[in-house]
Amino acid sequence: MSDIPVGAPRIDKSKRTWLIASSCAGAVGGVATAIPFVSTFQPSERAKAAGAPIEVDISAMQVGEKLTVEWRGKPVWILKRTPQQIAELPKLDSQLADPKSERNPAEFTPEYARNEGRSIKPEVLVVVGICTHLGCSPIDRLQPGPQPSLPDNWEGGFLCPCHGSTFDLAGRVFKNKPAPDNLPVPPHMYLSDTRLLIGEDKKA
Repeated sequence: MSDIPVGAPRIDKSKRTWLIASSCAGAVGGVATAIPFVSTFQPSERAKAAGAPIEVDISAMQVGEKLTVEWRGKPVWILKRTPQQIAELPKLDSQLADPKSERNPAEFTPEYARNEGRSIKPEVLVVVGICTHLGCSPIDRLQPGPQPSLPDNWEGGFLCPCHGSTFDLAGRVFKNKPAPDNLPVPPHMYLSDTRLLIGEDKKA
């Protein structure tokens, strides 16, 4: 006696086999067509722009003020140093690990920034605000004088709170600190007295 309930539709075995084979083939075909489709994805315009040079207007910056902009997903600091801060820089050389920016200059300091202030214009510092130790972002300690985690003769600069590396107001690292190099100076140039182009320079 048949196990099929009375009234249930009968399926031809040969037709059922064909349906299963067709379904499997369709699934495989769907995967095959998805792969080349995914490979045609292109970076978004925003992603492309992330690596493009950026223009920055510094006309409104006051002496002693610091501005942070983003270039290639990294914070770039622009600091307008006071005459007193500029005058103090040479006095720190004996305390610094690389005062003349001679260590890895091609990677961290363009030729036009291999000077005491590590800058094109003495009063304007432009550096990438990422510690060269493990990629943390240092914090501002611009005011001179005794402060937590800093020496009593502190002349102003930056402190990496993660492992204690300290940098002066030219982004130069102090001796005996975890950070092996000075803060990087990105490629940059002046389009005018008050407009900076970060990410490109004529000498690069």
